[in-house]
Amino acid sequence: MTGFTESALVKRLMDLNPSQQSIQTLSLWLIHHRKHHPTIVKIWYKEMCKVKGNRKLTFMYLANDVIQNSKKKGPEFGKEFETVLPKAFEHMKGFDEKTRERLNRLLQIWEERGVYDKAQIAEFKVAFAESEKDSAAPPKKKAKVEVEKMKKEKDRKKSETEVEVDGTKELHVTLSPRTPGGDPPETEELIKALMDLENTASSDAGVRERIASLPPEVSEVSLLANLADRTAADQLSAAVNEAAALLADYNGRLQAEMEDRRRLLTMLRDYTLAQRQLLQQAQSTLEDYKEKLKKVCAVRSEVKSHISNLPDLTQLPDVTGGLAPLPSAGDLFSMH
Repeated sequence: MTGFTESALVKRLMDLNPSQQSIQTLSLWLIHHRKHHPTIVKIWYKEMCKVKGNRKLTFMYLANDVIQNSKKKGPEFGKEFETVLPKAFEHMKGFDEKTRERLNRLLQIWEERGVYDKAQIAEFKVAFAESEKDSAAPPKKKAKVEVEKMKKEKDRKKSETEVEVDGTKELHVTLSPRTPGGDPPETEELIKALMDLENTASSDAGVRERIASLPPEVSEVSLLANLADRTAADQLSAAVNEAAALLADYNGRLQAEMEDRRRLLTMLRDYTLAQRQLLQQAQSTLEDYKEKLKKVCAVRSEVKSHISNLPDLTQLPDVTGGLAPLPSAGDLFSMH
């Protein structure tokens, strides 16, 4: 991907079109340069205010794509966009009913997926309601009161933890919020971390053999008395320096391996937890569809039973009381 500059970002925003491919391509570029997220969001808002008509809606769709798809990389974009989205929604003036419905749908998706909490969604709705001309929109004062109420409820829940004391559940107030668990790694990222451990320091037989073959003089102080002359002392000094460098390098590699293994352990824990949650969701979905299949099969059996009891309309009773086949179109014309 090309490097990040403010002029490159402005040009890409100006070239943005409503197609899904255009939005996704620019979204990936922005996520790749997420270390510049304050500048990116600032320029996004500035350029969004400049464009006219439904291009503003395209900018909102771009923000949505960036916010949702960058969550695994970090919360930077979600938090940064949160500071300008109220003003962005307030800026949405003069839209037709169809476009306002799309923006309301976007807010609904954010609420359903937990992109932002209910208090923040309510604040967005307040800002958006101020720009709508719909007389049925809730009054600004009442909506703001609702926002404050939700925020207070959110703060209260953050500071309370339910614990069990002597068999009784109580709410205990915590002084600081708990650290949330990490996002599960991507499967490809986990595979790469596992493959990297195939060539670790602890499995480097060559270096271990070199360390094992070092002469005892480099580690036994008592053997220094055996030095006969200056030449032998210089040779031993060189051997000691070489052994020290070898051991220092190997110890550094072992320390790095330990950190990699700790990181992998965390990744495996988060990945396993995510897979268990997905498994539970899949099992729940399977049970739901099994129940639906059972109902469909019951209806099918009932339909078959009704069909078997229906009269055979391909035959009509004749004058003798028996069944005769229905006349063809040719027979009808002949009879006429």
